[in-house]
Amino acid sequence: MISKNKIKLIHSLETKKGREKAGLFVAEGPKVVNDLLYAGFTAENIFEDIEDIKKISFLQHPQSMLGVFKLPRNEHYTEFSITQLVLALDGVQDPGNLGTIIRVADWFGIKDIFCSLDTADCWNPKVVQATMGSIARVQLHYVDLNKMVESLPADYPIYATLLDGENIYKQELSHHGMIVMGNEGKGISPILRTKINRKLYIPNYSSNEDTAESLNVAIATSIVCAEFRRR
Repeated sequence: MISKNKIKLIHSLETKKGREKAGLFVAEGPKVVNDLLYAGFTAENIFEDIEDIKKISFLQHPQSMLGVFKLPRNEHYTEFSITQLVLALDGVQDPGNLGTIIRVADWFGIKDIFCSLDTADCWNPKVVQATMGSIARVQLHYVDLNKMVESLPADYPIYATLLDGENIYKQELSHHGMIVMGNEGKGISPILRTKINRKLYIPNYSSNEDTAESLNVAIATSIVCAEFRRR
């Protein structure tokens, strides 16, 4: 039977402060747990007793497996590969959105996501759950995006979807570059916006009818990534 101290410890992992203090994070469900194990993450505990899991799960409907894993070492960003397609997230704060974006990146073979320091923590239980195991295969780097972008070559393609952008389906897209996605409500920060040199726009189906005002950031990311990979 799981001890009260262990329950208290695992509950503390719901917060970033608790995760950083303990050096641990939680993953729930056989798919997510097994993907992390296969990728080489170190498990502190694996729980498969449903009565124990019910006491520690963060889910409304607990699954049949829960793992407590050691946080990976904080490897600081040192070098940027300009030959690959990468994502950059500027202030994406909803855990569900971040988790879905990680899953989208995994699906389209994007291995690195560069996050502003105010982007949601990727080891939040809600984020880990939403990735459905993709967190094991995609690396997230928390950096000062403005400084990072400034360090790139002047002709390096930096894409973003903006209202004053050009129709994505009619633009030439490169096989490398950075796709910047912004905050759910505010979009891309003003300073970073000035560094975008490839402005794109996702048109709605009918410009003559009323439609949704905007797309969810995770959905927009999937559309953009799909178009880049289609070329």
